[in-house]
Amino acid sequence: MKKYLEILFLLTFFCHSYTVFAQVDVVYNNLVWSDEFDNNGAVNTIKWHHQTQLPNGSSWYNGEVQHYTNLITNSYVSDGKLTIKAIKEPYTNQGVTKQYTSARLNSKFAFKYGRVDIRAKIPTNQGTWPALWLLGKNVNEPGGFWQPQFGNTNWPACGEIDIVEHGITPSQPQNYIQSAIHTPSSFGNTVNHGGTIASNLGNDFHVYSMNWSPFQITFLLDGVPFYTYNPAVKNASTWPFDAEQYLLLNIAMGGVAGNIPASFTQASMEIDYVRVYQNTEPDNQPPTAFTATVGTVTSSTVELLLNANDNSGTVVYMINYGSNSITVANASGEEKSVVIPNLLPVTAYTFSVSASDVTGNAYVNNPIVLNATTSAVLGCSGTDTQAQQGTFTTGYNYQFETLGNDVKITFTLLDTDKVGVVAFLWRQSPFTEYQMANVSGNQFTYTISNQTQGATINYAVKFAYAGGFSVTRYFSYVVGTNCALEVTNFDDKEAHFSVINPVKDFVQISTIKTIDRVEIIDLMGRLLYQSNQNINTIEVKDLPKGNYMLMIYSGLIKEVKKIIIK
Repeated sequence: MKKYLEILFLLTFFCHSYTVFAQVDVVYNNLVWSDEFDNNGAVNTIKWHHQTQLPNGSSWYNGEVQHYTNLITNSYVSDGKLTIKAIKEPYTNQGVTKQYTSARLNSKFAFKYGRVDIRAKIPTNQGTWPALWLLGKNVNEPGGFWQPQFGNTNWPACGEIDIVEHGITPSQPQNYIQSAIHTPSSFGNTVNHGGTIASNLGNDFHVYSMNWSPFQITFLLDGVPFYTYNPAVKNASTWPFDAEQYLLLNIAMGGVAGNIPASFTQASMEIDYVRVYQNTEPDNQPPTAFTATVGTVTSSTVELLLNANDNSGTVVYMINYGSNSITVANASGEEKSVVIPNLLPVTAYTFSVSASDVTGNAYVNNPIVLNATTSAVLGCSGTDTQAQQGTFTTGYNYQFETLGNDVKITFTLLDTDKVGVVAFLWRQSPFTEYQMANVSGNQFTYTISNQTQGATINYAVKFAYAGGFSVTRYFSYVVGTNCALEVTNFDDKEAHFSVINPVKDFVQISTIKTIDRVEIIDLMGRLLYQSNQNINTIEVKDLPKGNYMLMIYSGLIKEVKKIIIK
């Protein structure tokens, strides 16, 4: 919620949220704090604090135009529900007159780890910014309930968890809600976020939830997870979520939420309940029946399949390999697939895996040691500077890698003069745009699933950054090959060589160029034929029927032809 004006730029490019699906890893069962809003009248001051002080003496953040008040007209309880109401009315406070009033509530309860469920109906009026969210108890924010005793950390180093927001994503479809995370690693920008569609938003109540464990934060709509924040490296920059946070409920007006129509009079957010769950039962029993095996292995990943039982309902797995470690949690008795990323091809790895529960009780026979060797790379990579839109100075690296029936596409922007970079994968036909996941720095990746071996796919990447964007050229890649892409044409009008498909005993190459070398490669990347002579006819009658790649070289020219042997 407390975001600065930089997100106005970023929202221009965040047209397609990259949504990460994952189940909650730790289930919290014990209700530790709630407000059911059973007593009519003023908000319960034992549980809530009205934050009304203007933080910079004249206004709120993000260009918002409201006064937050403790007036009963802006926040009250009636018929078992809390109502927060934004009203168009002149109001003077702290020597400043504003034309809109609203309410911002801080919970007088703070906690570390747990689940929050809020059943609410949020307004969708243009110019409104309703939010249900959390801030670190240590945030240095004037007028906050926890500020006098604990406010020693600036935003966003305190950490912010936005359970739900509406009104600040104008490029998204109707009924779209957003959840977001703010940490120092994102410099306060809305980089780590996900969203989903809430049916009949504005008219129906929905349950907005956040499940916060020591390992990840998952957001849910009506019990269904739609976005998980789980940075690979957890430190003060990416994970300030190892300390207590408190809840905030409010409606902001204008600013990032856009213009407020002249016809606006009021808008209400109704909240049926706010509930916080944690696990409070003591646990002295370690996990049992721990098993660990190796699953799918690729050139850059190894899958580990883990399972164990624990009376608490949750098992924590710690995986150590080399100087690296990964910690995940999963439900007791359910197999957990953990994919170890960023490995080197054709390299032997040893993984030491231990199981414990959330309390720290360890499995009696820890660790289990597993060995796996990554396969060779089956793909293409290189560096380029060509752009179909905008320009590149240094350029970009690209990599296409076949992983079973999937293709992992990775691009890295090498230009050092760009800031706030995000990346979107473009499929050429039919045109589709996907937001890519950030690996580190300006490296981004996206995996497309269920591809056909031998099929040609065509993709480019749009790098968006402060002040503009640049789009790479389209790259053609044949699924299941380890060809090079630098000068690749697939039977297009600019090709220097042509072949007629299908073929039977011989491949005939038509060209006016002098051929330096030809190669035939199968779809597993194996070299089956090579000639360093200027030949136009290649005998293939001994090759099995199927699809192959014909590589033709002439000077600086390299072309790849698909051939079908009948």
